[in-house]
Amino acid sequence: MKKHISTVILIIAFLAGVCLMMYPTVSDFINKAHQSHEIDTYEHAVSSLTNDDYEMMLQEAYAYNKRLNTNEFPLTQTDLTGNTDYLNALNPSGNGMMGYLKINKIDVRLPIYHTTEEPILQIGVGHMPMTSLPVGGEGTHAILSGHRGLPSAKLFSDLDKLEVGDVFYIYILDDILAYKIDQIKTVEPTDTSDLQIVEGKDYVTLVTCTPYGINTHRLLVRGERVPYESTIADRRNLTDDANIIAPEQIAVFIGAPILFILLITIIIVKKKVWR
Repeated sequence: MKKHISTVILIIAFLAGVCLMMYPTVSDFINKAHQSHEIDTYEHAVSSLTNDDYEMMLQEAYAYNKRLNTNEFPLTQTDLTGNTDYLNALNPSGNGMMGYLKINKIDVRLPIYHTTEEPILQIGVGHMPMTSLPVGGEGTHAILSGHRGLPSAKLFSDLDKLEVGDVFYIYILDDILAYKIDQIKTVEPTDTSDLQIVEGKDYVTLVTCTPYGINTHRLLVRGERVPYESTIADRRNLTDDANIIAPEQIAVFIGAPILFILLITIIIVKKKVWR
């Protein structure tokens, strides 16, 4: 009887270990599939816009940015109450997604949503309300925030691997805006001096917590607008991203069954020995 109990405990321990090992990879894979679906939905919604609707949406975003002399930062959710100009801007699919971010160097392709509420930061990038909308133009500075270190999704985990001179892309409606990183800084959470609008400049700053896992400060990765040089890679449809499996994912998906078969073999051999 004790031998059977030990066998059951061994199986339970093994299965628990496999689940713990697979959770980050499987969860991140599912999140990437969801992100790709959201991007596909967004692109379909943009392609369905009439020329008049498209132009009106873009002009409303430009007008919103012109009304901002400085970037302000809402202290509470109530600060957004009644701010329909912001919440309705750049929302072609009706789900709050205004575009998406692509960073080739760290393999990031993430939807950009209105606001930085926690549910949004769990699945994508949040646009900081009351800052410039990411449509470009002189005297604009869009702030995009993302989590890092989540067990369920990669998101901005590798943002610290970027260097001055690297380029990231903002896909807004049917346009692609390129930003070349010109400044990387670590600041206190309350220091917003580097997030302000600068006259004549077209900036986008990516913000995340740092150090990794401690989160006492903020990592600011600022990009200045540069001419976009079209390539097939930059213009490709991202709906196939969910089908791309990283090597570590392949290792888990192949390794887990092998380990399970090995465990069963050990149990069978043990039973024969006990007999």
